[in-house]
Amino acid sequence: MADFHVIIPARYASRRLPGKPLLDIGGKPMLQHVLERCGQSAAKSVIVATDDARIADAVTGFGGEVVMTSPRHRCGSDRIAEAATALGLKDDAMIVNVQGDEPDMPAALIDQVAQALADDADAAMATACAPLDEVSQLTDSSVVKVVTDNSGHAIYFSRAAIPWVAGARGENSSDLAPHALQHLRRHLGIYAYSTGYIRLFASRQSCALENLEKLEQLRALWHGDKICCVDAVAAPSSGIDTEADLERARQNADKLLG
Repeated sequence: MADFHVIIPARYASRRLPGKPLLDIGGKPMLQHVLERCGQSAAKSVIVATDDARIADAVTGFGGEVVMTSPRHRCGSDRIAEAATALGLKDDAMIVNVQGDEPDMPAALIDQVAQALADDADAAMATACAPLDEVSQLTDSSVVKVVTDNSGHAIYFSRAAIPWVAGARGENSSDLAPHALQHLRRHLGIYAYSTGYIRLFASRQSCALENLEKLEQLRALWHGDKICCVDAVAAPSSGIDTEADLERARQNADKLLG
């Protein structure tokens, strides 16, 4: 198993769910669930990178490690680049970026993405995907879709329906041929990269596609870097972005606490 560190970027401000990392799920802050899942992985360390004292206080309160970062970062990976410097990580150290709104992130998936990067000499980043939970997610902009080439490297990520299935009349599975369904994948909010690469990534200006889609990984593709995208050995549910997502997570709290 490749050596790696997990860094979880977390910010208090959220347009749809203010204070999202600290929202209660089953008697614990969402972020505590994420840390506990990460702690079950093979990571050498698990650190939260935040710009908010409320999050920092909560993390230290339940025994986690935290690094304070600037409030001006454009995305989570930019925040991680600063945290890696503060932690003194060398350029060849591997980091896995786990989003702070994935309370049921499987430890096995964290390990898988780290190993995928270690095994792919051509990739600057590694991530994961899974089949859609339901076909309606194809046109749900909160669910990011991904298409890959025949070597498993990402071609594009989008909030739009990709690939579009010619001849489909709607969002129901009955409108989509079985051969089409196998190509529909949702992107999972997890990345692995070296410290040296994420410093390079953060030094680059955001690109037009990144700004349009609000997807940071498009900055890597824009610059010609390869992103290895593996089929997840175990997949979390969709991240928590809305009140409906939060209610779903609370209804499934027994799964998180089990």
